[in-house]
Amino acid sequence: MTFKLDRAGGNGRSGAVTLGDMFERLFGAHAPVRFTAYDGSSAGDPQADIGIRMMTPRAVSYLATAPGSLGLARAYIQGDLEVEGVHPGNPYDLLKVMDDELHMQRPSLSEAMAWARSLGPKTFLPPPLPAQEVVPSWRRGLRHSRDRDAESISYHYDVSNAFYEQVLGPSMTYTCACFPAEDSTLEEAQAHKYDLVARKLGLQPGMRLLDVGCGWGGMVRHAAKHYGVTVLGVTLSRAQATWAQERIKAEGLDDVAEVRHSDYRDVRERDFDAVSSIGLIEHIGVRNYPAYFSFLRSRLRPEGRLLNHGITRPDNRHAGLPRRGFIGRYVFPDGELTGSGDIVRAMEDAGFEVQHQENLRVHYAKTLAGWCDNLVAGWDACVAEAGLPVAKVWGLYMAGSRLGFERNQIQLHQVLGSRDTETGSSGYPLRHDFGV
Repeated sequence: MTFKLDRAGGNGRSGAVTLGDMFERLFGAHAPVRFTAYDGSSAGDPQADIGIRMMTPRAVSYLATAPGSLGLARAYIQGDLEVEGVHPGNPYDLLKVMDDELHMQRPSLSEAMAWARSLGPKTFLPPPLPAQEVVPSWRRGLRHSRDRDAESISYHYDVSNAFYEQVLGPSMTYTCACFPAEDSTLEEAQAHKYDLVARKLGLQPGMRLLDVGCGWGGMVRHAAKHYGVTVLGVTLSRAQATWAQERIKAEGLDDVAEVRHSDYRDVRERDFDAVSSIGLIEHIGVRNYPAYFSFLRSRLRPEGRLLNHGITRPDNRHAGLPRRGFIGRYVFPDGELTGSGDIVRAMEDAGFEVQHQENLRVHYAKTLAGWCDNLVAGWDACVAEAGLPVAKVWGLYMAGSRLGFERNQIQLHQVLGSRDTETGSSGYPLRHDFGV
């Protein structure tokens, strides 16, 4: 299949222009990837390690109707665009090359119009969306309502416990680890993270801990087992709660630990000595921070502590996530991010005294690299459990996120605050006593 159009954009010389010609015009004659297309054309470096194959005309339609990451993701997930030279469970090298070296040059208006005429009007009719894509935001009800939050959490976290066991490893911990050394394993780093949170909260035997957004109960079990505290965890994912309760019982912790399938706002107990929120704030919505932090403060006793652990932006000028982008449509529906300064301000405005703040950005890059390695190692099992499109989504999302953390496009902050008494007593020591 070739296209008859004016290759030079109006110089009067007509010729057959292929998809390979278009790729070369957009990315240059020396693009650092191999490009081949269903029309038999090619472009780029034929010796490159990484290849991109455009398999069907539908791939062009996906790109034409949703330029950028969303269109690419749709074509890739549907199998209309294939990648050679990288494993689908870890396309990090491809994304790095695209970010570093594959820079698009915009065609002139006349070229773009000529290409559009050549491709034909059917190319610009949006193809059916992949089944894994959530419906547009306006069709899903009130943003951050309880029902919609529950739906969004279920979409992301109820993929399959067996799938997550392959990707996350034995700890079943789906939050940033903290590596005590460069050569620490992922499991060692996750245990170290939980221990760091416990020490920042000053946990002691006999205390009561509330863990909101507790996932599969990693922090719940760690605190109960190693610090002798009584712990309540809550999660909106029924699959997580079921798995966590089974593990709590198997480890003989059911007299001191509980995970409920519940919205954190439905917790009625008060006077906790500490509250941990590890990876929940991304789902709250920036406008809801005041109510979120006020509620958590209301669950604490005077001199109690809150540790908020969440993904952040590297600045405080932007908030939210693109609702039409890949992450918003395939990974975190309704997820929102802002800078750590906005989180600190919201905590202080809610009555917390902020005692400590720490950026674990580079640790999240290492965490994601470990998860990608796990996905590659367990690829066949993950595909059998969740399907090839879902497995592709996870490889793309985790590899892309790793690159984002490495390049300081996103960060991860732990912010520690105390609920002071009316006379200003925080119960906090003169100097931090939780080490590193």
